[in-house]
Order: sequence, then structure tokens, then C-alpha cells
Amino acid sequence: MSPESPQGSLRADALKYHRFPNPGKLEIRPTKPMTTGRDLALAYSPGVAEACIEISNDQMNAALYTARRNLVAVISNGSAVLGLGDIGASAAKPVMEGKAVLFKKFANLDCFDIEINESDPEALAEIIIKLEPTFGAVNLEDIKSPDCFLVERVCRDRMNIPVFHDDQHGTAIVVAAATLNAVKVANKNIGDLKIVALGAGAAGIACLDMLVKLGVRMENILLLDRQGVVSTSRHDLFDEKARYARDTDLTCLAEAMVGADFLLGLSGPRLVSQEMIQSMAPNPIVFALANPDPEILPEQVLEVAPNALICTGRSDYPNQVNNVLCFPFVFRGALDVGATAINNAMKVACAEAIAGLARDSTSEEVGRAYHDETLNFGPDYLIPRPFDPRLLPRVASAVAAAAMRSGVATRPREIAEYESHLQGQVYKSSLVMRPIVDAARASDRRIVFAEGEDPRVLYAVQSLVSEQGSQPILVGRPDVIRSRIERAGLAIEAGRDFDIVNPENDARFEQYWSGYHKLMNRKGVSPFLARTIVRSNSTVIAALMVAFGEADSLICGTIGQYLWHLRYVDQILANDSLHPIGALSLILNEAGNLFIGDTHVHTDPSAEEIADTVVAAARHVRRFGISPKIAICSDSQFGNLESQSGLVTREVLGILDSMDCNFEYEGEMNTDTALDPALRRTLIPNSRMEGKANTLIYSCTVGAGAARNILKSVAAGIEVGPILMGMGNRSHIVTPAVTARGLYNIASLALTPVASYG
Repeated sequence: MSPESPQGSLRADALKYHRFPNPGKLEIRPTKPMTTGRDLALAYSPGVAEACIEISNDQMNAALYTARRNLVAVISNGSAVLGLGDIGASAAKPVMEGKAVLFKKFANLDCFDIEINESDPEALAEIIIKLEPTFGAVNLEDIKSPDCFLVERVCRDRMNIPVFHDDQHGTAIVVAAATLNAVKVANKNIGDLKIVALGAGAAGIACLDMLVKLGVRMENILLLDRQGVVSTSRHDLFDEKARYARDTDLTCLAEAMVGADFLLGLSGPRLVSQEMIQSMAPNPIVFALANPDPEILPEQVLEVAPNALICTGRSDYPNQVNNVLCFPFVFRGALDVGATAINNAMKVACAEAIAGLARDSTSEEVGRAYHDETLNFGPDYLIPRPFDPRLLPRVASAVAAAAMRSGVATRPREIAEYESHLQGQVYKSSLVMRPIVDAARASDRRIVFAEGEDPRVLYAVQSLVSEQGSQPILVGRPDVIRSRIERAGLAIEAGRDFDIVNPENDARFEQYWSGYHKLMNRKGVSPFLARTIVRSNSTVIAALMVAFGEADSLICGTIGQYLWHLRYVDQILANDSLHPIGALSLILNEAGNLFIGDTHVHTDPSAEEIADTVVAAARHVRRFGISPKIAICSDSQFGNLESQSGLVTREVLGILDSMDCNFEYEGEMNTDTALDPALRRTLIPNSRMEGKANTLIYSCTVGAGAARNILKSVAAGIEVGPILMGMGNRSHIVTPAVTARGLYNIASLALTPVASYG
């Protein structure tokens, strides 16, 4: 293999990836501050003794005072590493580190990977059992069959925490989810399926056990291993395999395949021929899961059975059976309710939740990650993709609910609240937006999206329809909207879920252009120009719809410049009582949430305009259930500079002081002073604002925009907004970087009643 070959490049890149900048894929970081002597006294001696005493009094307190409830052990002896075999414990460590990374990435679970030099299964089980005080759960990995059955059974019987052999049960759960959907697409009855199972290792037997729980009849299963059909005449079977022994004269795979509905392959490469596929029942289900080379390639199956439903273990084909769809979320749900085991009810609930996700419409995040794949439920989309963000809230909450129903949960939770909590981990804006979304759900307002053809808009509309019952209006060409909905795999339909205004031939065109001309005829806009602008400008159409009462609010800005859209919104919707005051962005980040304004409207605002922005910002901050603490930011610190920014900020303070405002505000000061109360006390001990500011108002859009962009780009902040203040909730202008979730959030704001703006 030459270094220039694709395989050679992969090898070199993989070794470099694991070696640099630091060897391995994991590190440990503290979750508490360790900067002062007081911190040390609390973390270690003498303060740590208090936590120890509490746990000594009640072992359940370990979940309160240690990381145990969020800590999983990934344990292997390296005796059956996927694709590599018995390579030993030390060589298995990169795989176990990788598994730990997946736990953290997909479910925010911490892991220690533990590789044990022990080939005797009973001795291995004894070692694992003694580790129980350290962990909230154990994930067994890459232990050969049949040893893995014994190790798991002994550990489960003697440990009071979940023990889960992922090679068995993770594979089985995902196979079960794919099977539930495959039988729907193939129009088969799961109880009538005739199954040929090729591969009698840990995963193969666990898959069969799971399918039986879903309704497959054991007498309809024919199991094969390296020696052929597992029959009652054989005497070399361990207990788990013997359960599937059949009284049959069939001896080989070719004979077994005749008339079968379902091939479950968990064996080795190229063991199945096209002739065998041809001998199966119509619309066969073929799960060729050997990895990296399946039992038969999907294209070979489709040549002889075009209606076949196919799953593989590979990412370069549709329907990849990947354990990452399952194990992070099984453990997340189990740990969060203090489950003492992962039982059959939890596994079935997991499989059903995964299957249900594939039948739902997809999300923007999935569409971005798999932009060239079909994401409509059907032959090429039987199970979700691994990067589907809905897996965490949907699957973990289903597992948690099943744990409570089956009696193994020691810390029960209210499931709707728990799912919302997990939703907040996936979409960081979810928790802060909850009061807004609740108000929007009860509203009968209608919004119009000016750029209705944008895929992000369509994803947002899907969420608005399914979660809030809203019926938006889209400006766009119907055929383009329809084709993009189909490509994205969305379950929305024009007329039923949303209405369309076609800018090319809408019957209201004359009403729209004449209305625009009436507004603008004294501002240099001729009838011809009015027709041209309305025909070509979707923001103008949307604004006119709001002006004529056909919609309550518009959303625009996914393309083009902010001020370009603002110009038309101002022309059509501003009046004596409504005018653009400023743009307010809520930036969500790990260090805390910050409102920032004015980010877009006034380049160099006057003191009066800044004061209006402060007052309007206070109203909007309250809509999120937050008490405003507003800092007016400047290059000057409480009068130490006679700069333009300092002078105008002082004037703003005078205006606000004269208004008897009912919220906390302070200025003029630098941004760090606004966010650091201790620093502020050293500069001005009698400050009128207590604590850390949650709203920063700048004296120019350059400063506000810089703060907004730095928080988004460097601190991975997530933006809600910009919120266009001063327009009575009749219009909002986003930026081209907006996501579908961002559009959903701003639409929810637009849907809330005007009265909530104060």
C-alpha cells in the first residue's frame, strides 16, 4: 500500500489525528473553580470531608455530591475488537477512547475507558463488579462471544447500576428500529416474517432476542453459524445459541434462504449470492451488516430484487445500522432517572423511539449534515441519521419513561419537563424561548415569510406547524417550494399547512403595486417602477400584506443586507407611532446570556435614539422573563474621557434619569466593567446597578455588531434575533447567517401578541 493511495492517506491521517497535538482523544477538566485558597479548602481538605460524610450516611447522596451520576465506564479486554479480533486490552484503548468521545458528543456523558488484561470471563466480571462505587453505569465493549454473555449476566445480577453490552444490545436496538420501519414499507406483518439469521455471535443472538420481543415468532427463525444451520441435531451449542436451534433437515445458507422474508447478516464479507437473494420472498428485507464488507453489496441486491429494503453497517450507503443511534441516549435516560438496570422495556422503548423519528420529517441540522441524501421515510430512509439532534430528547426521554414504568428508576422525573430539558441541551435557545413559544402557541396571529423558497424557512415552517399549529404565508414560486419540501423530506403541504403568494402571477398583484405606488408616488416612484419593485421584491410584497391586514407580521432577511430590507419595511409600515428604534440580539453562551443592541439600525445614533433603544430593550428583555440590567457602553469610564462616545452616553443617562425608568441601568463604562461587578465597585462604589449586566447597549452599531459577532464566532454563542424594536411586532429582519432554528425563534416572537411588548 503506497502512502499516496486513499488507504495510505487514511492511515497517515488517522495516526496523526491520534498523536497530535496531544496523544489520544480525551482529557480531564475540572468543573469547579480552583483559583483561590478557599477553592482548595472546599475541593479538598477540609471541605471535602463534608461530602464524604453525607455519602457515608446515605449512598444515594453520591449522585448529589460527585460526578458519578453522569459517569460511564467503557470497559473491554480487547478480545473481540470490531474488524481486528483479539488484539488485547492495550491495543483496544483507541477504540474505547473513541467510544467515550461519542458518549460526550451525543449525550454529554463523561466516561473513563478501562482496558483490563483478563481473558477469564468470571475473573473479568469480578474486576468490573468491584468498580461499581466509581460509576453510574457500565458499557461493556468488544468482549468475545460467548464470554460476553457470562460477563454481562454476572455483572447485571450483582451490580445495582446499569450494565449494557453495546455490541449485543446496541446493535439489537437499532436493528429492531430498522425492522419496525422496514415491515411498514414492505407491507409485511412482523409476526409472519420468515427470518434467516447469518451470524450467531453476541450481536446476532441479541438481535434475534430483540426481534422476538417485537413479535417475531421463534419458529420462523433459522439461525446459521460457521458450521451451517443451527439445528437440534448439533451438540456444540452454548446456551444462548441453543435457544434458536431448529428441528430441520436444512444444512446450508442457500437452502435456508428459499422463501425467506428477511436476511439478518452479522457474519462476514461476500457470503450471500445474488441467486440466494432471488430465491427469497417478494419485497425482501436484507440487512447485510458485516463491516466493513457486507455479506452482499446493496447494488448487487437491487440488480436482482429492485424492491428490496436494505441496511448495511456502512456510512456510504443509506440505512446505516450504527450503534451511536442508541447507546448514548439509552445511558442518558437511564442515568437521569437513577435506573438500576437497562431492561427489556427500556430497550423496546428505545427502538420504537428511533423508528418513530425516521417516520417524522427531518430537521435542518440533519439536512445540512446529509445534504446529498434522501431524507424521506421510505426504502432509503428507514432509520435516522446519527447527527439528528432530535435523538437525544426523543430517545432518552422514552428510555427514562420506560424505566419508571418498569420500576427500575430510583429518581423519577416528570417526562414532559425532562424532554424539554433535553431539548434545551440540543437547542440552546429552547429554554430561554419557552415563555415566548408558549405565548405564540396560544396566539392566532399570522406571519408571512418574504423568502419562502429558502430551505431554512421551510424547516422553520415545519416546526411552527407541528409544534404551534401555526399556518404561515410564504412568498415564493409554488413549484420551487414544493420541490424543496420533497427534497428535504418535510411533511408540510401548501393549502393545508401554509399559504403561498406567488410573486409571478398572484391575483392581488395590482392591489399590491398600486398600494405601494400610493405610498411612494411623491418619493420618485412611478407606476412602472412600482410594478417592477413589487414584482421583484418579496420583502415589499410581505410588508404590503401586513399593511393591508392580510398578515400580522413579516420575517425577511435570509438574503441581502439588513438595511436594504429595513428601507422597505420603514417605507411601508412606519407611521407616527411606529418606527424602527433599534435591533436587539440575544446571544446565548456558556458563560451566560447577553442582550446586545443596537446591532443594525442606527449607525451613529443620537442620545435620544440610544435612550429609546434602552427603554425598548428593557421591554423586550422582560418578555423572556428576565429583569433587565442595562449597561450603556462606551470607551469612557464614568467620565474619564471627553470622547464623542463618552459625551453622548452621558447625555443618554440624563435622558433616562428624567424618565423615571423602572429598570436598572448604568453607564458610561467599558464592556468588561459592565460584566464584572467587582471591577465596577472599585471604579464607582455607589453604582446604581447591582451585579452583572445582562444587556449591553452601545453608542454605535460598530461596537454592538463587534460584540455580537465576537460572541458568536469566538465564544460559540447562539443568536436569538435580531429583534426589530419599535415596529409593534409587525416586522423582523434576520441576517443571512440565520439558521432554521433562528427563524423558528424569531417567528415565535412575531407570533406573540403585541400587548406582550409593553
